[in-house]
Amino acid sequence: MRWEPLLLIILLAGLSGLLIVATGRKRRWFALLVLGYLTGLAAILFTPISFSGTAIYIMPIGIGRVNLTNLDVFNLGFLENIVLTISLGLLAKWALPKLSLLDVSLLGLFVGGSVETMQYVLSHHWLINRSSDINDVLANALGILVGGLAVALFNRITSRKTHAERAIA
Repeated sequence: MRWEPLLLIILLAGLSGLLIVATGRKRRWFALLVLGYLTGLAAILFTPISFSGTAIYIMPIGIGRVNLTNLDVFNLGFLENIVLTISLGLLAKWALPKLSLLDVSLLGLFVGGSVETMQYVLSHHWLINRSSDINDVLANALGILVGGLAVALFNRITSRKTHAERAIA
């Protein structure tokens, strides 16, 4: 019963991979790379598999804990959550370039809150022992914002180069 989320993730990833391979997409490798990232992220977030920074282990049966008040942003777990979600910010701003940085920030808060809510629900339904933490919501939002900011800066730099090259020609 605890492994049903993982089976569902593998099934959806497999079907999505087959769809990507079957359709003649121009950037098939990129779509498969994104699928691999999202599949790994889903497995880490929504299954009893956990990563401590140095080892992968199976969490014991339980419902986890909830932290809505104790802010602790100066630890390795906070930084890990930021790094884990930078790619989501890169993807969001790359796929939707008209998003403002405020919209990217709001998207980050929504994604972080949704992930923590799903972990709470899944922990109570399938006993995957995942904790819901306000620090994770903030770290996820910050990671998505950093990724979106990186794409915005890249777009601004490349557009200035293009304008400068047109002015020279």
